[in-house]
Amino acid sequence: MAEKRSNLPKKVEECAGGAPPQQGNEMEQLQLLQKDAGRDPTKEQNSARSSWCFIGQMFTNKGAWCRDMITMLTKREAKPDPAPTQSIAPAPSMDSFGDRIVSSPDQVPGFVRYTHQRLMSSEAPDDRLFMDILRLTDAHPTDVAVTLLRCAPSCDRGAASMWKTIASSGTTLDKVLPSLLSVLEGWPQQRMYTSDGDNTDVFSLAATRVVWEILRLPWCPEPFMEYSPHLVVALLFQVFISTEQVPEEVDNFWRTCQEEHGLSTSINRFAMQTLRALFHHLQCVHLVVAMERKCGWDTLLCVDTHHYAVGLLAREMRRVSIPLCSCIALRLLRLLNQEEPRWELAAMAFLVEVLECLDLNERGENLLEIMTKHLKSESKEECHLALRGLVVLSQDPLMTKKMCSLSASLVQLLKNADGEDIRLTLTVFKNMLLKKDILVSSPTALKLAEALRPLFDNDNSHIQLLSIQLYQEVMELVVEEGKKPLKVLVSDSLLPLFFYCHSENRRVAESARETLLAALSFLNRKDLEHLLKTEDPWSFGERVLAEDRSQAGKHLRQALPYLESPEEPVREAAIRSIGIASMLMKGQQEELEIICEALQALSQDESPSKRNLIVQVMLDERAASLNSSSASRQPGQHQIPSKRRQPGAPGTADAGHS
Repeated sequence: MAEKRSNLPKKVEECAGGAPPQQGNEMEQLQLLQKDAGRDPTKEQNSARSSWCFIGQMFTNKGAWCRDMITMLTKREAKPDPAPTQSIAPAPSMDSFGDRIVSSPDQVPGFVRYTHQRLMSSEAPDDRLFMDILRLTDAHPTDVAVTLLRCAPSCDRGAASMWKTIASSGTTLDKVLPSLLSVLEGWPQQRMYTSDGDNTDVFSLAATRVVWEILRLPWCPEPFMEYSPHLVVALLFQVFISTEQVPEEVDNFWRTCQEEHGLSTSINRFAMQTLRALFHHLQCVHLVVAMERKCGWDTLLCVDTHHYAVGLLAREMRRVSIPLCSCIALRLLRLLNQEEPRWELAAMAFLVEVLECLDLNERGENLLEIMTKHLKSESKEECHLALRGLVVLSQDPLMTKKMCSLSASLVQLLKNADGEDIRLTLTVFKNMLLKKDILVSSPTALKLAEALRPLFDNDNSHIQLLSIQLYQEVMELVVEEGKKPLKVLVSDSLLPLFFYCHSENRRVAESARETLLAALSFLNRKDLEHLLKTEDPWSFGERVLAEDRSQAGKHLRQALPYLESPEEPVREAAIRSIGIASMLMKGQQEELEIICEALQALSQDESPSKRNLIVQVMLDERAASLNSSSASRQPGQHQIPSKRRQPGAPGTADAGHS
């Protein structure tokens, strides 16, 4: 079934519509205030919209019928208080239906204050007053907006009428919004100048109150939709900054707002509710509901989890409107390019989620510069987000070549990072090397191979798989002059790769075998290649171990950690190799010490196999022989560990005759 689509302007693609907002306490401030519950909501919205928009459409006309419309709006929006008549300052010189409203720009603030006083007094405003507000704002948008924010920061009834009048004209609101956004982003206060020389700071929260009042209109003004990316970023930032810090003067101001308007919510929650109201007007109801279902809104209100919620918001928004995501991402990109960017972690969290929506041909270099900067950050969260961004960038052929300069930093991360960051780093390297037209320099190949080798033994099977596959890519793509220094390291990797050929994980076993064959080809060992290809793995293992008796001790030590492998086939391969190596190292000075280490490791096996027991007996006998013939042995040195007999397991003596 096709979903209802909203009539959004071309600048922002339509957001998916859906079911109406859920009823509940948390939605009370997001629902339109309907005085008559029995009134047709569609008719009410159309009537209100027609009334307000009529001003915007007709403020250049000067007929009596226009005055009638203003009179109707005056009665609706500017009901006089029962209080005594206030003393109103005289109005600046003006010509309401002539070519000018004020005789000079420095009179604009005075006219705004005068108009606000008129709307707050018990005296009914002149029929033409709303028209004058629009004409003056159209000519002096910044002066009107800033003055109104100064004289009525809490957005009282009179100010709300003036802002709604401004919102009734799309062209006028379009001129005012840049100033409103500038104040909105300048937490906690923004210094703005007006034509009369006033440079008093304006509360950014006052601008949020204005946005909230305009969003209470039954329709969404078109400029709000076109400026929605800026508004979303500004409101998200205000949610975060008002959660992190609230200066005393802002707190006092908010208490005044609460008293005047009966608001019971906190500052950051009010900013969040304003953001939700904006999404409702953009008909992104599914986005609001999805965030609610996943507790995203509450997560947004905590400093430590704010960036997670922003990332969630980006993912949900990507499902609703890719163009909206792209516009927000470009806005965040400009913020991150500033000399001292604010709100970096959350901005990165959003950007990383929507990278695929951006044109990398146009923005790729800038994105790479930002990811590189945050890759070196001391913040683990920023580094993690940068890695996620690099994974996306590394999938683009043009970007991979530009990322080669990051190799040293990425290799260092493989040594120092853990868990998910290692997996991401390996993925970046793999994406880069899969292009095949990028060769690995000699120093990078050696350092990368050294960092990859310990990852073969990682507890995470996916990291195991990636590291083994990447090891093969390094051997195949290293430059010619880098092959010789790499051969020593590759030679030492044969036995671990051989062990993992027996892994219970089929993909790991297959990759280990392919990489082992590639290593033998790299070392030009066709004899060993032949043994491996003829499916005679044990002959291969014996050949590798027997080639150099002086290396038997090193091979035995290499095999010891694999006795603790959770996979029985890998333990079996290690045990057999230990048995072979122990026979080959007879007469070596360190023989007894290594045999004792092997026995200690074998004794820890909770479920010893028959071969395990055979090797233990063999090593026991050899260790006993060495102990008895060593006249210089100190008391307590190289004690043979006691063997734990498993319930139901055969005795060691019987095992020796198996």
